[in-house]
Amino acid sequence: MKYDVAIVGAGLAGLVAACELIDAKKRVLLVDQEPENSMGGQAFWSFGGIFLVNSPEQKRLGIKDSKELAWQDWLGTAGFDRLEDEDAWAYKWARAYVDFAAGEKYAWLKSFGIKFFPVVGWAERGGSLAGGHGNSVPRFHIVWGTGPGIVKPFADKVKKAIKEGFVDFKPRHRVDEFIQKDDKIAGISGTILAESFAQRGEQSSRLGIGAFSYEADAVIVASGGIGANIDLVRKNWPARLGAPPKNMVCGVPAYVDGRMLEITEHVGGRIVNRDRMWHYTEGLKNWDPIWPNHGIRILPGPSSLWFDAEGNRFGTPNFPGFDTLSTLEAIQKTGYDYSWFILTEKIIEKEFALSGSEQNPDLTNRSIPQLLKRILPGPPAPIQAFKNHGEDFVIANDLKQLVDDMNKLAGNDLLDFIKIKEQILARDREMDNKFTKDVQVNAIYGARNYIGDKVVRVAKPHKMLDTKNWPLIAVRLNILTRKTLGGLQTNLDGAVIGMDGQPVPGLFAAGEVSGFGGGGVHGYRALEGTFVGGCLFTGRQVGRYLARASHSHN
Repeated sequence: MKYDVAIVGAGLAGLVAACELIDAKKRVLLVDQEPENSMGGQAFWSFGGIFLVNSPEQKRLGIKDSKELAWQDWLGTAGFDRLEDEDAWAYKWARAYVDFAAGEKYAWLKSFGIKFFPVVGWAERGGSLAGGHGNSVPRFHIVWGTGPGIVKPFADKVKKAIKEGFVDFKPRHRVDEFIQKDDKIAGISGTILAESFAQRGEQSSRLGIGAFSYEADAVIVASGGIGANIDLVRKNWPARLGAPPKNMVCGVPAYVDGRMLEITEHVGGRIVNRDRMWHYTEGLKNWDPIWPNHGIRILPGPSSLWFDAEGNRFGTPNFPGFDTLSTLEAIQKTGYDYSWFILTEKIIEKEFALSGSEQNPDLTNRSIPQLLKRILPGPPAPIQAFKNHGEDFVIANDLKQLVDDMNKLAGNDLLDFIKIKEQILARDREMDNKFTKDVQVNAIYGARNYIGDKVVRVAKPHKMLDTKNWPLIAVRLNILTRKTLGGLQTNLDGAVIGMDGQPVPGLFAAGEVSGFGGGGVHGYRALEGTFVGGCLFTGRQVGRYLARASHSHN
């Protein structure tokens, strides 16, 4: 059988593209190397943050946003500096995406029944000048239902089309190469993998039991990035971020292996911006892992004090939640691959959240009673579980004991108690006034001017060495792999660009494999809420383009 479109990857980008093709009555083949229960890919595991501009939720909170401000923030964050070549299409995608986020994106998501938590989060706050990196205002809209809530409407539509015969879904089908006819991509072929009973996110076997080959008028590659392929992450690691970390925890399942990037390159697709990547600096080793080397990211408020491995407090803009890539660079240039938060019980109970749908059962399960428990004293249950069981937490009712235990956990004596104490005391002295020269303390006061932060996100400023705010807590932070910012260069229709600058006939890409659009829509840095959103937008763009194609086998 010949299909109108074959889609490689049943993650969010692939599902969205399929939905657009279903509406156009196209004959679609959807393949994925994972079992059927993994439909939705990485997006299922996400916290469900969506970048929106001038939304009703922002307006209700008194946030004044605009497309012009968002574009200013995007440009200051991305730092596009390859506009004549690798960034040529990425820039165009960025402009289109900001237009989408400030325009029809909200209504489009609402049409699928997607709803948002009323408090808008303020991710990547920047910490520089107005034209530099970061969100000038809160734009991180958390989907009610988190990642599964985003995936479900698109997955349900695809499953319905499968039952009705418009889509053929073939899990455990690993694509190994493209079929080429007359200088055009004309289908896919590869290996049928043995049935797997692995649960969603668990590593599945790669035992081959057969082969397959299917023809299609067009192929969409929607296979994700390289985040679980540590060797490939190290190979592409940019010198500007220092040496690659010796130890990293993995923020994505093992199937995020980057295989299709190389396979697509072999048929002429161009990969650009290989050296751009987005890894987090606040990773925890998961005490209850699902996939190999499973790491979880802390989503921190702005109050924790951040120290390097030798006990030096980081300066501007390397505060919690301000500038991920700058902090990653600062950490790597210390020569160590970990750092520390020091905080109080009052800070952790209000400011710590964990990224991931499974770490936020109240939001994921859409449970108001569970959600209301967040206002009770003490940290949320998933945070408490990490405090109780996670190997990266140190808790003490004495600073000297805390520092000693931090050294014990690290297996060295790099931290000096007096040095740590003097830095915390210096910060505490700045708390006697609501005005201060300490930029981080100023940022805390500034954050609390936003009602959303004051109510649910930022602890009331207090002295860390005041015993009524104890116990003291230290958290060892690991580098956590996550997103690939570069990828296959694509035009605004999602067509993969070849080395000659022209589209490769019949070949398209969407999602992370395309750098979330154009081979790197984020440039060097992300504003957050833009990864899931990038999968939505690129899948929608390529799906709509191919839906307009005149030929159909139905």
